[in-house]
Amino acid sequence: MSTMQVDIVTPDRKVFSEQAEMVIARTTEGEIGVLPNHSPLAAMLQISAVRIKQDGREVIAAISGGFMEVKPESVTILAESSEFPEEIDVERAKAAKERAEKRLREKQENIDFHRAELALNRALNRLKVAKKK
Repeated sequence: MSTMQVDIVTPDRKVFSEQAEMVIARTTEGEIGVLPNHSPLAAMLQISAVRIKQDGREVIAAISGGFMEVKPESVTILAESSEFPEEIDVERAKAAKERAEKRLREKQENIDFHRAELALNRALNRLKVAKKK
């Protein structure tokens, strides 16, 4: 089966850089599967898990939004942050989830609800991906 170069890059590091047969990601328009020789595309990504298929196995990474650039021979994901299941600190993610839920419940004027919702979504995504270990 043919492959393409897949890179996941954050401001801190290159998280992933390998050949793969397929990338599945959730864009703001819906989920997309990308195979080698895909038409060029640029898309905004949601807070979600990116699934990378290679050699009969699936690699999963939590991403906190970002952009995906698709070329026929490559996929590049630029994310604010990205972690593999084994890198996720589950206790820290649970604490972040609880903090965000508390902020959303309190409904105080000085709380930025959009920011709290994003924090909750990031924590839930990290917990979901951590279960894939």
